[in-house]
Amino acid sequence: MKKTYVLLCATFVAGQGLYAQESRQDSVEVQQLQEVVVSDSRFQLKRENSGKTVIKISAEELERSQGKTIPEIINTKSGIEITGSRGRDGSVFGVFARGGRGRQALIIIDGVRVSDPSSFSQEYDLRLLATADIESIEIIKGAASTLYGTNAATAVINITTKKSSREKIAGNVQSTIGTNQTANDQNYNLASFGNAISINGTLNKFYYNAGFSNRYSSGLSAATTSENEEDTFSHYSTNLKVGYQFSDNFEVSVYGNQTKFDTEFDASLAEAPNRAKVKQDRVGLSSSFQYNKGSIHINSAYTDYETDSKSTFGESISDGKNLVLDFYNKYVIDNKWHTILGVNYVKDEAVFSSEADFNILDPYANVVYVSDFGFNLNTGVRFNTHSEYGNHFVYNVNPSYAFTTSNGYLKLLGSYATSYITPNLIQLFGDFGANPDLEPEENRTIEGGVEYFVNDKLRVSALYFDRNEKNTIGFDQNFTSINVSNEIDANGVEVEASWQPSDAFSVDANYTFTERKGDNAIRIPKHKVNLALNYQICETTGISLSYAYTGQRFDTDFSTFTDVALDTFSLVNLYVEHELKPNKLKVFLNGNNLLNEEYVEVIGFTTRGRNISAGFNLTL
Repeated sequence: MKKTYVLLCATFVAGQGLYAQESRQDSVEVQQLQEVVVSDSRFQLKRENSGKTVIKISAEELERSQGKTIPEIINTKSGIEITGSRGRDGSVFGVFARGGRGRQALIIIDGVRVSDPSSFSQEYDLRLLATADIESIEIIKGAASTLYGTNAATAVINITTKKSSREKIAGNVQSTIGTNQTANDQNYNLASFGNAISINGTLNKFYYNAGFSNRYSSGLSAATTSENEEDTFSHYSTNLKVGYQFSDNFEVSVYGNQTKFDTEFDASLAEAPNRAKVKQDRVGLSSSFQYNKGSIHINSAYTDYETDSKSTFGESISDGKNLVLDFYNKYVIDNKWHTILGVNYVKDEAVFSSEADFNILDPYANVVYVSDFGFNLNTGVRFNTHSEYGNHFVYNVNPSYAFTTSNGYLKLLGSYATSYITPNLIQLFGDFGANPDLEPEENRTIEGGVEYFVNDKLRVSALYFDRNEKNTIGFDQNFTSINVSNEIDANGVEVEASWQPSDAFSVDANYTFTERKGDNAIRIPKHKVNLALNYQICETTGISLSYAYTGQRFDTDFSTFTDVALDTFSLVNLYVEHELKPNKLKVFLNGNNLLNEEYVEVIGFTTRGRNISAGFNLTL
C-alpha cells in the first residue's frame, strides 16, 4: 500500500473524534497546589503532606496518549522499565521497577489486587488492560506491603477505571487505525486497529457503566526472522458496572469484566504454529459506609484466569482462580491523625496434575499524622498469615517535613519499609521442581529525597533508594525451587521535573539511574530519560513531542547462554489532536519512533520502527 493511500485514510479517520466523559464526581477546578494523592495512605491528602513522590497519570494525560497501550504509557515514568512495550502488540511484558522483577510490582484495579495464580511469575498480565477503560493511574515505588500485602516490593500501580456520567445517559466512541511495521520494512500497510464504546449514566440513585473495546494487529513477526512471517494479536474486553447510592453515607456497586486475547508467537522456527489464548473473567463488589469522622470499606473480587498455549514443545493449559477480600475502617482524629485498621484475605487456586491452593489472612494497621508545622509521618504494620509457611511481619516508617514558602513548599522525605513476596502455587505444588517448604522472599527499601514545588508552575524532585532482597526464590542444580542464600542489592536515583511556564506550554521530564548487584540484572537499563513537551497551539489544537532514551543493559542470548550488552537507543514520538466540536468531537494523529531508529529490546524479538496512527474520540 502506498504512503499516499495511508495518509488519505488517516485524513479520513481524522474527521471524527472523542472527548473524555464527565465524571460522576462534581466538576471542581483543581490547582496543582491542591493536588491530592491517595495510594500511599488510602486517604486523599495534599501532595505536600505525602512522604512519597507519587506519580499520577491523569485523565488528561491519558487523553494525550490515545492509540497507546497502558504499558507504553507507564513505561515513560521514572524508575520503571516495561520490557516488550516497544515491541509487537502481544509481546510478553516484564515490569522492572527499581531493578526488580515482575513479581515484585503489584497491580491494583479499583482497590483490588490482581494476579494470575496459575502463572509462574505470579504477576498480572498487562496485556489484559484496555486503555479506553482507565480513568487514572497512581504509582508509588518502594516497599508497600503494609498497606497492600504480598508482591508490593518495588512498586504499586493503582489503576482506577472510568466512572459514570451524572447525565441520565452518555456515550463514548473511540477508534484508531494505523501501521505496524519494523524499521527495515517500512511498507505503510494499515495493520493496527482499535475500537471502544461505552454507555453510562446516573438515574436518581442508580448509576451504570457498560463498555466494550477491541484491538487487532498484524504485519509483524514476534521473532526477528528473515521471512518476517506475521503474527497476529487480537484483544476483546467487556465491562459492566452498576451501583446504588442508598444515602449520602452508604453506597454499593457490583461489576463484571471479561477480557480475552489471542496472540501468535515464534519459538525456534518462525513457521511454527505457536499461539496463546488467555481469558480473564472477574466479578467484584465494593461498598462504603460513612459515619461521623470515619468510613467502612469493602473491596472484593473473584477472578478466573485461563491460558491455552500451543507451541513446538506441545500444548499447555493452565487454570487459576483468585479470591480477594479487603475490609478496612478509616477514621480521622482532630483532622491530624488518619488511621486505617483492616484485614485482607486472599485465596489462590490453580490446577496442575492435581488441584492446589493456599490462603492468606493479613490484619494490618496504618497511621498518617499531619501536623500544623510541616511534619508528617506515615507508618504501618502488617502481620502476614499464610496457610503454608506460617507468619511474616512487615512494617514501614515514612517521615517527611514540608517547609512552607511564599508560593509553594520544599519537602524533605525519607522512608524505611519492608515487604514480602509469597512463593506461588507452581513453586510450592507444581509438577516440576516444587518445594512446599519455601519461605517468602523478603525486601527492604530505604529512601531519601527532596521535592520542591512553586505554585502551579514548577515541581522538581530527586530521590535516592537502596533496596535489598533476600530469600529470593530460585533453583538449585536439579531445577528444584529453593530460597537462594545470595542477597541482591539495587540502588539508584530518580529525578522528576514538571514545568508549566504558561497555560499553553508544559514540560515533563524524568531521569532514572539503576544499579542491581547479585545476579546478571538482565533487561534493566542503568540510565533512562524521558522528556515530553506539550503545547496548546490554540483553543482547539494541541501538540505533544516526546523523547525517550534507554541506556545500555544486558540480555541473555539463549542460543549461547551468554549475557550480551544491548546498545542504547532513543525514540522520538509526536502526538497532535484537534477538537472539531467542543467537548464532543476530537481527532488525533500519532507518530511513534519518527526517526525510524532500529534497536533491540529483547534478543531475538521484533521492535517497531516508524509507525503512524490516527483516530477519533466522540462523546454522544
